[in-house]
Formats: sequence, structure tokens, C-alpha cells
Amino acid sequence: MEKDVNSLLITYGKYFPEESLMQVREIFERMNDEQVTMLACLQFKDPITVLIISLLGGILGIDRFYLGHTALGIIKLLTCGGFYLWAIIDLFLVMDAARHENLKKLMTLF
Repeated sequence: MEKDVNSLLITYGKYFPEESLMQVREIFERMNDEQVTMLACLQFKDPITVLIISLLGGILGIDRFYLGHTALGIIKLLTCGGFYLWAIIDLFLVMDAARHENLKKLMTLF
């Protein structure tokens, strides 16, 4: 089972915050085979994809809409990315926000 947990961490580790990897490891250790299959069906947000979306459409709030933060996306859209300042700051924050959203999704399901 240890080998399976390590392979799950290698596969899915990039989707979660580094400081939570021990917690994620414990969740993976408690999973049965059916839950591992369900894990493969979950669609985690890739932090690199979120960063690219933020680079290309951050001023329009597309990155926040993609993460499911609809209210923040609308505000960001209406203010043109907080007059560019919010869009620039989000370049540094959205990857971590995606990882935390993925962790919340994992915690609610398992």
C-alpha cells in the first residue's frame, strides 16, 4: 500500500499546497480501491493552467471565474483587473489559490 500512496502523491502532489502534503498523504492512506478510482475522476485545477489563464485573461477576471470565485471575477472584470494592480498581484496568488481549492475539494469528498 505504501507504494500506491507514493505513486498517488507523485501523480497528484502538484495539485495541492506543499504544507498540506502530509495531510493529503494521510487521506490517500485511508482510501480504498473504489475511492482511488473516484480520485481519478475528480478534475483538479492545474496551477500552471491557472497561471497561464491569469497571464492571458487576468485583467478580465477569467482566472477567478475558472477557480469558481464568481463574485471576485465580476469585480475584477468591472474594474479591469483592479486597474491592473489586482491582475499583477494575482499572478503571484492564483497558483496557490488553485492548490487550496483542490485541497478543499479532496477534503469534502474524502
